[in-house]
Amino acid sequence: MVTRKSRQEIEKMARAGRVVAEVLALVESELKPGVSTAHLDQVAERFIRKQNAIPSFKGYHAAMGKGGFPASLCISIDNEVVHGIPGDREIRAGQVVSVDAGAILDGWHGDAARTFIVGEAPQQVRDLVDHTRLAMMAGIAAAIPGNRIGDIGAAIEDVARPLGYGIVRQFVGHGIGTAMHEEPQVPNYRAGGRGMELKAGICLAIEPMLTLGAADVMTAPDGWTVVTRDGSLAAHFEHSIAVTDHGPQILTTL
Repeated sequence: MVTRKSRQEIEKMARAGRVVAEVLALVESELKPGVSTAHLDQVAERFIRKQNAIPSFKGYHAAMGKGGFPASLCISIDNEVVHGIPGDREIRAGQVVSVDAGAILDGWHGDAARTFIVGEAPQQVRDLVDHTRLAMMAGIAAAIPGNRIGDIGAAIEDVARPLGYGIVRQFVGHGIGTAMHEEPQVPNYRAGGRGMELKAGICLAIEPMLTLGAADVMTAPDGWTVVTRDGSLAAHFEHSIAVTDHGPQILTTL
């Protein structure tokens, strides 16, 4: 069931979202060659807890018998699309690094992701990252009352498809609120039909994942990390937003 949030509840979500935005800004300031992904995760977790918030990813799915996610950030490098596990790996110059962060504050969730390029990279790679961000913003712009869920995916596809990017289909955006993943699902592509109508108070996480090659992905042996099957580079951007009568409100922003 899709729940609509009140103005007061959206304000609480925006406070959780600001923690997430600050985490991503902090990670960006720490991101350089030679830094381990474990260090980035430790910095993020310390910051989240200092804000009296809870890292929403840590232990995620433990109750489902999968073995909970072991970190506070998802850090995915190069051909890794999402859900990369931080560890001993050190960041190298020229890598594409996607960082996904989540926090719970006073029972409300914030969820956002950004993709960074460490140092210099070919124009094609810079374009992939920039166009993925633009695809997300196009999807956000379509999140207005009277539109439908499918209009978000169509807007994302209209940015990505003409440029030849693969649009990952196995993983999609989602509703968000007192749980990290709520209904509805938010595809990043045109699906069958336009889906449910968007109304003020609906909160969504909009998160396109684009690749330089084919869209096919698979899960690595660690059970979490999602990689492109053809080894092509991937980028991922995400914001949590609220549909309002005055247009979409980005909740995960500074």
